[in-house]
Amino acid sequence: MLKSMTGFGAGRARVRDEEFSVELRSLNHKFCEVKARLPRELAALEAALVKQVKDRLARGSVEVFIRRQTATAAGTVPVVDVGLAREYARAYRQVAEALGMMAEISWTHVANQPGVMRLEEKGMDVEAASQAVQEALSQALGALEQMRQVEGEAIRADLEARLGLIERWSHEVAQLAPRSVEDYRQRLAERVAELARGISVDEQRLAQEVAVFAERTDIAEEMTRLASHLEQFRQLMAGSEPSGRRMDFLVQEMHREVNTTGSKSQHAEISSRVVSMKAEVERIREQVQNVE
Repeated sequence: MLKSMTGFGAGRARVRDEEFSVELRSLNHKFCEVKARLPRELAALEAALVKQVKDRLARGSVEVFIRRQTATAAGTVPVVDVGLAREYARAYRQVAEALGMMAEISWTHVANQPGVMRLEEKGMDVEAASQAVQEALSQALGALEQMRQVEGEAIRADLEARLGLIERWSHEVAQLAPRSVEDYRQRLAERVAELARGISVDEQRLAQEVAVFAERTDIAEEMTRLASHLEQFRQLMAGSEPSGRRMDFLVQEMHREVNTTGSKSQHAEISSRVVSMKAEVERIREQVQNVE
């Protein structure tokens, strides 16, 4: 089954009052390249997350976006600096003693002083968070792979249709090849007869020239190899392993055989089909760039 390299997937997992969400975006790439963007407090998990993605995907440029949400505002909690509060209270008492006044200090007054109470990011259980993130990532990978399979099936159908066109034209070319030799023999005989003007034509020499032409324009080998490449390509499409890079190689070989056929051919109908085959091979090449 073919898989596209483009797709999107998302997943979520919760641990206590925290929720972790993961989004994946995948585009075409010659190899598997993973870029992870995650909160600072989860930075230690990056290597493991990248490995988790590469274990599931063979090719593609994959961006991983990880977000952390907590039940408290902005994921923070109030923290009291008790030592600083004591220093404020001591300072107030010193001022009162110096002025000969009664020190009436309320805890609310001390608590409202700068630095006594502040908001800090809530502490996180890294191990529990790691399990939640991996679970969310696994969900996202599943959704991404499903989308890549759906797009891969559409690509497979398109490729199969184009392979069928190339196969049909290659059969027509193989049938036209003998006719091109016969057409050449007739043209050569007419031309020689016209130039000889009544002088007897050396049939043996004429046959030799036709034989040389037939050998020079023989495309049987190219058509045989092209048929083999088409069959191998279909086998790759039917297989379960990632095959985009091998398909790309086969497309290059197809182009080589079709191009050689065109360079050998001196027959208009063969040349017309060669042009059509080249166009389809190029379209296949473009589609293969999307295959995992």
